[in-house]
Amino acid sequence: MSQRPMNLAIIGAGRIAAVHAAAAARDPAIALYGIADVRAEAAQALADEYDVRVMDSAEVFADQAIDGILIASSTDTHADFLEQAVRAGKAVLCEKPIALDLERTRYALSVVESGSVACALGFNRRHDPQFAELKRAVVNGDIGRLETLTIISRDPSPPPVDYIARSGGLFMDMTIHDFDTARWLLDEPIRSVFAVGDALIDPAIGQAGDIDTAMVTLTTESGRLCHIQNSRRAAYGYDQRIEAFGSTGMIQAVNETETRLRRTSAEGERSEPPKHFFLERYADAFARELADWAEAWRSGRAPLAGARDGYEALSIAVAANRSRVEGRPVALSEIQG
Repeated sequence: MSQRPMNLAIIGAGRIAAVHAAAAARDPAIALYGIADVRAEAAQALADEYDVRVMDSAEVFADQAIDGILIASSTDTHADFLEQAVRAGKAVLCEKPIALDLERTRYALSVVESGSVACALGFNRRHDPQFAELKRAVVNGDIGRLETLTIISRDPSPPPVDYIARSGGLFMDMTIHDFDTARWLLDEPIRSVFAVGDALIDPAIGQAGDIDTAMVTLTTESGRLCHIQNSRRAAYGYDQRIEAFGSTGMIQAVNETETRLRRTSAEGERSEPPKHFFLERYADAFARELADWAEAWRSGRAPLAGARDGYEALSIAVAANRSRVEGRPVALSEIQG
C-alpha cells in the first residue's frame, strides 16, 4: 500500500475539470501534477491557477511519475483515453458516460477488466453525504425491506440546444446519474424499463430530437419499483430528492440549501431555495469521490463506482430511449443480449 500522495494529471480543462482540480488541491492525499487539453489557453489557465505543468495527452500516459489520470474531456474521447490509461498502468477516474453506445462501452469495459488498475467512474452522487446515509439506513434495515424508490432530479434551466446534440440526450446525459443511483440503492438487477417523455419546456430541444421532461419506471428482478422524475427546468433551483419506502417505514433525502434554516413569522413559514446547480449541490460529493478513488489506488480495493457501473447505467439509458420511442416496457435482456 502506497503512503505517498497520488500524482494526478487531469485531461480536460473545462468546468468539471476545474471542480476536480479544486478538490485535488484541497486533498493532502493527492498531488496535482499536470493539466492536458486540446485547447491550449484553457489548459494554461487551469494549470497556472494551481502552479502545475501543461502537458499533452501523450505525455500524460507516458510520464512514469503520474499515478492517476482523471478524464474530464469531451465525451467522445472518454473511451480512448480510458483504455490508454489502463494500458499504461495508471489509475483512472473517468467522467460519465464512457461512450454513447453500448458496443464501444463494452469494448472499453473489457480493456478495464483485463487490467489491474483502480478504475472509477464519475457517479458522484454515490458519494453525497446525505445519499450515503440514506443508503446506510436502507442496508441496515431501518425501513424494513425496501419496496419502492422515488428519485426526483430537476435542473434549474435547460442547456443550450447545441449541447443536446453532443450530450447523447436526456437519458444518457442527465438521467444516467439517477439510473446509477437507483441501481446502487436497490442493489439488485434491473429487469425492465418503461419511459415516457416529451419536450414540454423548450420546443427547440424537441426539434433537436431530444426531450426535456421524463418519467421512468424501473422494475427489479424481484419486482421492486423505482420511479424517476426528470425535468430540465425548476424555477426554484436544483431539485434533488430521494424517497426510499419500505415495509416498516420511509426515509427521505431532501434538497440542500445554503443554511437549511426555516424561518417562521406571522406571515407564515419560509425556507431557502435549493442550491442553484450541481456544482454547488454536489461539491462535497466531488471531493469524496476523488478521495475514495485515491484510497482505492493506495489500498488495492475497488472504488465505490467503476466501469461496469457505467456500462449498466448506459444499458438502462438505451432501454429507456427504446421504451419511450416504442411505447412499451423494454427488458434489459433485450439491450444487453
